[in-house]
Amino acid sequence: MLIPFYWVLKTSLTGENIFIYPPAILPENPHLFYYVDVWYSIPFFRYLINSVFVSIMVVAANVVLNAMAGYALTRDFVGKKSLILLFLSCMMIPFQVTIIPAYLITKELGLLNTHFGMALPLCSTIVCIFVFKASFDAVPQSLIDAARIDGVPDWKIISHVMVPLSQSAIATNVILAFIWSWNNFLWPLVIIRDQSMQTLPLGLSRFLTVLEDTTGALYAFCVLVLVPGLVIFLLAQRQFIAGLMSGAAKG
Repeated sequence: MLIPFYWVLKTSLTGENIFIYPPAILPENPHLFYYVDVWYSIPFFRYLINSVFVSIMVVAANVVLNAMAGYALTRDFVGKKSLILLFLSCMMIPFQVTIIPAYLITKELGLLNTHFGMALPLCSTIVCIFVFKASFDAVPQSLIDAARIDGVPDWKIISHVMVPLSQSAIATNVILAFIWSWNNFLWPLVIIRDQSMQTLPLGLSRFLTVLEDTTGALYAFCVLVLVPGLVIFLLAQRQFIAGLMSGAAKG
């Protein structure tokens, strides 16, 4: 599993021909030239800031909105089963099918070529809603009843009772929302016109048009893009796996 990551890292440090046979196991004459090349050939830092800003908005919105939606699905109300079936049905519709209505809505809101416009379609995801629902279903009903007897409103029940007991669901939401936002290419490509607003995936496509010999530099770019997602996953992998297992158990 780690061999592809090692190979990408090694090639980014050597720029060797990836088709050479037999391949070299250890890097020969490693250097950081390709990383410097990536940093200065394009406005990499600007793209990095854009990606970080959009990802932070997506993660924060997912945690808040999905927690509220997940809590609502744990309550009993008329049409609950139909709503859940509707959500499950929507999961089978690819984003490419809804991209035109999403573009028109974003245009009407005046959010084209903005950070919030890039974040808007990912501010809530059905998968993460059900992760929160499964985690909230495991919270003892007695805790919720006790809070209601004390006159605690629903939003405080969510923030002071449900969310603190659902750390695994939060970790799962953070990781999935961050990775989906960080790697998003199609939606920013559709709504962004200003190069200064581009994110790293769009920056990669521009980078490939700047350099001719891109083997080492391309792999260096990939390493720089992969590192944040890997770090977040490694820091919260235990809670992430627990959150997915909780969702599978509660179905």
